[in-house]
Amino acid sequence: MNRIAILVLALVFVGCSSKPDTPLNLKINSNWTVHEEGDSISYAAEVPGNIYTDLLLNGIIENPLINDNAKDVKWVSEKNWVYESAFNLDSETLNKKHIYLNLEGLDTYASVFLNDSLLIKTNNAFRSFQLDIKKISKTSNVLKVKFQNGSSLEESQKNNLSYTLPGGDRVFTRKAQFQYGWDWGPTLNTIGVWRPVSIIAFNEFKIKRSSVKIVDLNKDKAKLEIVLDKYINQDEELEVEVKINDSLVKVDSFEFLKDQIIIPIEIDQPKLWWPHNIGEPYQYSFAVEVRKNGVVVDSARFRKGLRTAQLVTEKDSLGETFVIKVNDVPVYCKGVNYIPQHSFQNRVTDKDYNRLLDDAVAANMNMLRVWGGGIYEEDTFYELCDEKGIMVWQDFMFACAMYPGDSAFLDNVAAEAKEQVIKRKNNASVVLWCGNNENLEGWNRWGWQASNSNKENEEIRAHYLKVFDSILPIAVEQESDVDYWESSPRYGRGNPEFQFKGDAHDWGVWHDGYPFSRFEEKVPRFMSEFGFQSLPSKEVLMMMTNADSLLFDDKMLKTHQKHSRGFDIMNTYMERDFVIPNNVEDYAYMSQLVQAWGITKGITAHRIAKPYNMGTLYWQFNDCWPAISWSSIDFNGNWKALHYDASRAFDNVLLSSKQVDNALNFYVVNDNLNALKGKFKVEVKSFEGEVLHAENLLIDVGADGSKMVFQLNLDELDVNASQVYIHATFLDKEYIGYLESPKFLELNQLPIQQSVKTIQGGFEITLYSETLQKDVALELGGARFSDNYFDLLPQRAITITVFTDAKDLNQLEIKTFNKFIR
Repeated sequence: MNRIAILVLALVFVGCSSKPDTPLNLKINSNWTVHEEGDSISYAAEVPGNIYTDLLLNGIIENPLINDNAKDVKWVSEKNWVYESAFNLDSETLNKKHIYLNLEGLDTYASVFLNDSLLIKTNNAFRSFQLDIKKISKTSNVLKVKFQNGSSLEESQKNNLSYTLPGGDRVFTRKAQFQYGWDWGPTLNTIGVWRPVSIIAFNEFKIKRSSVKIVDLNKDKAKLEIVLDKYINQDEELEVEVKINDSLVKVDSFEFLKDQIIIPIEIDQPKLWWPHNIGEPYQYSFAVEVRKNGVVVDSARFRKGLRTAQLVTEKDSLGETFVIKVNDVPVYCKGVNYIPQHSFQNRVTDKDYNRLLDDAVAANMNMLRVWGGGIYEEDTFYELCDEKGIMVWQDFMFACAMYPGDSAFLDNVAAEAKEQVIKRKNNASVVLWCGNNENLEGWNRWGWQASNSNKENEEIRAHYLKVFDSILPIAVEQESDVDYWESSPRYGRGNPEFQFKGDAHDWGVWHDGYPFSRFEEKVPRFMSEFGFQSLPSKEVLMMMTNADSLLFDDKMLKTHQKHSRGFDIMNTYMERDFVIPNNVEDYAYMSQLVQAWGITKGITAHRIAKPYNMGTLYWQFNDCWPAISWSSIDFNGNWKALHYDASRAFDNVLLSSKQVDNALNFYVVNDNLNALKGKFKVEVKSFEGEVLHAENLLIDVGADGSKMVFQLNLDELDVNASQVYIHATFLDKEYIGYLESPKFLELNQLPIQQSVKTIQGGFEITLYSETLQKDVALELGGARFSDNYFDLLPQRAITITVFTDAKDLNQLEIKTFNKFIR
């Protein structure tokens, strides 16, 4: 058990039994209505919420996520809307010396009135506002928020420029950029009070924000500062009591500033926070009480993991490293790019966050990149990442565009950046801040400069530098303990440097049509984006079309494919290495196999290149609506084939192979911080399980490394490559591979035997086959599986747990790639 350093007590607390004089917090989340400006008809509204869900709940519009309804509701974001709430304040609240209105998020151009008095006009959905309303508060109050649609304001700002900024009108508005439409999401530009509203009343003191600053951290001692940001500037002194893990830390001195209280503390032999795959994501619990004359005036409770984090970019003989270090240990980053979970943020629950982040851990991921075209996520998201040991690469919310540089815009961005970085001070999971997504890549390679004069391009570039080389890095440096990276990627696939320096986005596979083998040929220092599309589960497909059957020419199906060449690209790759089925359900299955096969090639190619490559994050984790997209988990939370394959490819100990000419090189990747030693066995087998060739050897693999452990000479094998598979084992890990693409495998058409056992919460199903069954997929609406999309080896039974509310498995479908081979 760690010992918390106890400092000498210098404060004497008196009157501890006095009645606390703590702040009051009143949530204004009920009695809201909304109406179109100039219209007398009002509708019940939700706060937090948005105009689309409010109109949907009132039966004014159809569900924008279904069919092609999104195109029929574009008018909604072109109107002006007024939200109102009537609320009462009791005498206890009104008698407090200070009363504030706390607005955590307004989307976006809002004029806020209380009792017909204009309080503020806002223009940034990513900022919160605390407004002094003491003088105008009364017993019965009316809060009114008038929203102006963004299009007219964006148009006027655009007309002030002599050039057109890449990215369109959205660049003028500080809100979620994906709502203007993306190649995986609809155009649903929300308006509304999208985050909570509350009244805060207090007399002497109110903690605005509490955080812990790490001054120095080593194995022997943690020197910390608890920082309490105050609501108002005060000169009078207060007393402070601190507990860590419920043990009292008696403070003998602290710094009392106008807007902060800074309390130095120490912890001996501190327990550190680690990413979950290499250690425990331990967090300390902090409790702070602030007293005046012995009376409690406010308190705070929060958690904080103690760790150091840095981005190491050092020149070497091949270029420049890109390594995330946690507690001075290089960490191989395994994960995915995360987008908002719903087009309507108010529909995302704490349960949704917990489920999705559990899905990340279950897939052995240790990093999520919060993509810059979405939102700064809810506190719940980051707190769960802290708890589960998931590192967060956090983009600022700028994506695929160039942005204005007038003083008003820059001041707005500076305030946004400072607030967002400060909010994440206690989140050990946040290990990197990044300025934007693909802005620099677009500027250098996408032809954005072609239509402008040199002078105009110089101005646009100068504005870029003001934001991404000045405002944002200053905010990170001043308010955070992690590093800043200007733009992701540093180089795109069109620049040969993308393999050797910085992070990379490689869309040569997909956009450019290169085969999946490109991933093995073009390995960068850190791959922060690469991906491939697939169709979702049958239940999500049915949700898209709202139909009883699925047809290829269904207009609604095509509506939910937002990439203009999406189906054509999928067909090209499917025909190249798999087969194209003749119905939608089988096509969905096949598309998931293609996606999983290709992206797993990339993951394994990156991992075996460790430490040259120190991270692989595929695109993308999740969907914001029922979509045909690059996700590995669909809108209903169903794992696609890729997510199951990723869980294997991201395992801390990975067995893999790479064919070089006529040799098959076998690798063991070890992300553990301890060395491994054991018997490595590789067998070449027929699809009926006959061993045609075998090798056994004793190997050792160092801690945190990758090693080629064996080379198999394919010329010495007297086998038909289309009729065999490779099976390798090391310790409790195994590898299954092939010498041909799936399309050319001569698989057999034997049935899968199955037996079912009822258990609590579902069923156990045992599968067995006399021949290898490739890519076995179990499908049952609403069910979750302990494993899926796996190769069933010959004469070896496997038992899968099916978690479901179904009374039986009569509706369970089992697909296998074997049935598509003729």
